Amino acid sequence: QDNVIQSKPVMTAYEDGTATLDCTYKATSTQYPNLLWYQQKTNRSPKYMLIRLSGSSSNNEEFKEKFNAVLNTSSKSVPLTIKNLRVSDSAVYYCALQPTVTETHSTIRQ
Repeated sequence: QDNVIQSKPVMTAYEDGTATLDCTYKATSTQYPNLLWYQQKTNRSPKYMLIRLSGSSSNNEEFKEKFNAVLNTSSKSVPLTIKNLRVSDSAVYYCALQPTVTETHSTIRQ
């Protein structure tokens, strides 16, 4: 069964620092998975951040500068890196494997 695993459900980070949120995946239905990241702030709907496909990538304009993810098909991972952290980056971050939606998440607290 296809799924994603976010190994650190809660992360503490500091302003001006960098945080890396882990996400590994299992994709048996396709050799070329689509991996996405979403950000959900308190009392808000999840917001699409970026997608990584084998050989290409795209970021929502709002998340272009300080958010990045690299899809590694060998290690089956797509870690999200957030640089120049601000308190406003505090949120729940969801990794998703298209077309499957998962319930696991990571939270950054500052």
